Amino acid sequence: MSVLLIAEHNNKELRPFTLNAITAASQIDVDLHVLLIGNNCEDVAKSLSEMKIIKKVLHAEAAYYENYLAENFAPVIVKIAENYSHIVSSANTFGKNLMPRIAALLDTSQVSDIIKVISSDTFLRPIYAGNAFATVKSTDTKKCITIRPTSFEPCETSGGGSAPIEKVEAAEEFTSSKFIKREEVKSDRPELGTARVVISGGRGMQSGDNFKLINAIADKLNAAIGASRAAVDAGYISNEHQVGQTGKVVVPDLYIAVGISGAIQHLAGMKESKIIVAINKDGEAPIFSVADYGLEADLFEALPQFLEELNKLNTIQK
Repeated sequence: MSVLLIAEHNNKELRPFTLNAITAASQIDVDLHVLLIGNNCEDVAKSLSEMKIIKKVLHAEAAYYENYLAENFAPVIVKIAENYSHIVSSANTFGKNLMPRIAALLDTSQVSDIIKVISSDTFLRPIYAGNAFATVKSTDTKKCITIRPTSFEPCETSGGGSAPIEKVEAAEEFTSSKFIKREEVKSDRPELGTARVVISGGRGMQSGDNFKLINAIADKLNAAIGASRAAVDAGYISNEHQVGQTGKVVVPDLYIAVGISGAIQHLAGMKESKIIVAINKDGEAPIFSVADYGLEADLFEALPQFLEELNKLNTIQK
């Protein structure tokens, strides 16, 4: 049977992690279908149909699909699930909200946050905050799977495909809950989950105002800004910046941890980064155990010096 991927989008374009999920889903089975649920999102359907890796696009459209609500999305997914052996989505906020509901309605076990497809029924996933890995084999007839996007490369979007777009009848609107409003933080910086460079601050920043030191460096490096849970809980920065087991998992080319001690839950979200740089005045901090480069120094002295060197470098390049 085929694999069904649930696309995440904003009715105008796909969310970046959908491309990573497409890659993972295609490794389960080459007969990959994508379900697009939305309103006035024909352009998104067309872009999906042009991807060579996709064999069919299913398009469900209704006014109440304009804004994502798991209670509305789940019924239409369950209705067409009988034709598929695997239901797949990203293990981000979208998938973590949606997939457990689908798995419950289908009375099947969910396989969460996989980082590798071994076969169509066997997957690798991290456990114990990433300190161990479990090989999981599912014998369920239908498998509900969420994938860790940062563990898979995004699929090609260059076009050349010609997958048919098939209209799917919308399910009845769920009226016991409704969408009220969306609050989004607008930023010119790269998205945290997909940025090539991330600089994060922890409790050692001491206040939200001190994050301006990180902001200045992030501007020079075109970096996304992250934070530890301790910094978020202390109110230094909003929770969409949180990196860790209960935040976002990032795998940038360069991760700079500033004033972060390196609690297990934070390491689970960033220790797969290609190069890790740690700045901390505590030489015994756990963050140094995963760092490729470590600087034992007071961040309030180190960051201004770092920024000064970046300014010099920019001057030379100009």
